[in-house]
Amino acid sequence: MKMFDVYPLNDITITKAQGSYVWDENGVQYLDLYGGHAVISIGHTHPHWVQRIEDQLEKIAFYSNSVHIPIQQELADKLGKVSGKEEYQLFLVNSGAEANENALKLASFHTGKKKIVAFNKAFHGRTSLAVAATDNKNIVAPVNETGNIDFLPFNDEAALKEYFQTNGGKVAAVIVEAIQGVGGINVASESFLQLIRRLCDANDALFIADEVQCGYGRSGKFFALDHAGVNADIYTMAKGMGNGFPVGGILIAPYIKPKHGLLGTTFGGNQLACAAALAVLEVIERDNLIEMTKQRGMYLINKLKSIDGIDNVRGKGLMIGFDVPEDIKDLRKKLLNDYFIFTGEAKPNVIRLLPALNITRKQVDEFLDTLNEAIAEMKAVEAHAE
Repeated sequence: MKMFDVYPLNDITITKAQGSYVWDENGVQYLDLYGGHAVISIGHTHPHWVQRIEDQLEKIAFYSNSVHIPIQQELADKLGKVSGKEEYQLFLVNSGAEANENALKLASFHTGKKKIVAFNKAFHGRTSLAVAATDNKNIVAPVNETGNIDFLPFNDEAALKEYFQTNGGKVAAVIVEAIQGVGGINVASESFLQLIRRLCDANDALFIADEVQCGYGRSGKFFALDHAGVNADIYTMAKGMGNGFPVGGILIAPYIKPKHGLLGTTFGGNQLACAAALAVLEVIERDNLIEMTKQRGMYLINKLKSIDGIDNVRGKGLMIGFDVPEDIKDLRKKLLNDYFIFTGEAKPNVIRLLPALNITRKQVDEFLDTLNEAIAEMKAVEAHAE
């Protein structure tokens, strides 16, 4: 049987990982500035995370949500404390798409309305409603198409005000990434996010903060929206939540009331997933990783801005992007194939940096030195060719 071929693959097989390094089947070591797409939050195979999962596995790995699962409440308590959102309610799922799907559905249930506002370059997942709110026609199947999603320009306050003047009464929710990930590390201004909050309040709509990629400490605060000093009605989470173990969730404001049968999931909140998620929060709290992320990110961004040959360095914490000029457009491939460094990308030619939150200063410097070397080599080749 063949695998269904939907991913362009690098010709690399990773067989071992630890911290911010991975190794291929030939023993070649790579520095990981990609984190498997912002998933690795506390480092590959972190010993506390491994121990938490092993201990849980010896007790029980799974039973459905038809019985009491005390570790779910343990996770909720720790998440409330670390995030500062102790008054919120937690619903556990398996992925970011599922988190956004349930958030959008819950907003419609709560408001009784249908319209969803999303933004250009948004990415919210590949399930039915989440993909309809994703600004990429190539991954929206005909069956996903709906007239209930309206896309507005990202960071355009005038367009947002104008839309709400005409359509405000129909809006169930606004969904936004405070820092767009797949869209290319586009940072929402604080005033734009504050305006969304005010317009939602004035029009009985819910504010959904998609924190799947930018949340869980990655921006230097627990949620990227926290930089704007406002609260969302629903926060969605996944990628960094389990450090590679599939787990997701939504935080739901206390005034949104649950009822039996409103939402459901088979695997969401299983014992093993909760153990992995608890380990992540325990390490974040114990090692002060949110503050470390803020400091590492400021250092990395400032150093990147001084490098000649890349443009438009932006981001917060350890969610960083920069543009690669046409003359060195294959820089990401060069870093991977010649210098053994994994980075992310976004179209048309953006490099994304999404390392573990506990990446060391030495590893950051290793990357910066290598980046300078790779750029210099590519420019020398280009100059020689001319």
